[in-house]
Amino acid sequence: MSNAAARSETRAQRGRAPILPAHGATVAFIVERLRDDILAGRLEPGLRLVECDLTVRFAVSRGPVREALRRLAAEGLIEHWPHRGAVVRRLGEREIRELFAIRIEMEALAARLAAVAESSEQRASFLASIKPIYADAARNACEYLKENAAFHDAVTALADNLELRQLAARLQLPLIMAQVGDVLTPVVLAASVREHRAIAKAILERNPETASARMRAHLERAAAVALAGRAAAKADANEQDAPTEASRSPRSGAAL
Repeated sequence: MSNAAARSETRAQRGRAPILPAHGATVAFIVERLRDDILAGRLEPGLRLVECDLTVRFAVSRGPVREALRRLAAEGLIEHWPHRGAVVRRLGEREIRELFAIRIEMEALAARLAAVAESSEQRASFLASIKPIYADAARNACEYLKENAAFHDAVTALADNLELRQLAARLQLPLIMAQVGDVLTPVVLAASVREHRAIAKAILERNPETASARMRAHLERAAAVALAGRAAAKADANEQDAPTEASRSPRSGAAL
């Protein structure tokens, strides 16, 4: 989702009638909804979360909103900046690279463990959880982010390693993909879906080496795409900030 689309979605949300939580679940409800919006890319990196807007959206006082923002900050999804308040966390290029490095090792292990899982009940649950990856319909970035998070979570769940699951949750690994939503072109999405199916096939066939290798290759490609997209965005930003004379340089003319 582009930044403009995300802003449009955010404005649209502010105009909707609030969806009220069950009694006594106010803070948890707000946290869940904002977390989903961030991880789905509907709230873009660097976007300021204005308390008064959130009180209107959720029909609550400032107290629950502030507590929800505190919890999201503890999860690493938002940050508090001087003179701006709460903003959606923006990952830097180094953070993306380092988080992908961790994710590749963790999820290659998860795929290996999932492939040798013995519980027929857990394997049936895994198959049910990954059904969306077999849909033939074209995905948009927002839909894919939810599908992607669910698939990787299903692999980790089947691996049945509690420490691994807790570590993945603390690192907020789905945040990486939400931060690079602009690179999720139809070609990239189609390739990713094919790779998900190949990983699932190896897991269901109980082939740990193949499952681990396919997961590793999948995430290495995702990392390369994400970092290339971030570098291109940075270059574009630098070019826009450059003096007018720079746009008339021989290099710029040669690109035409």
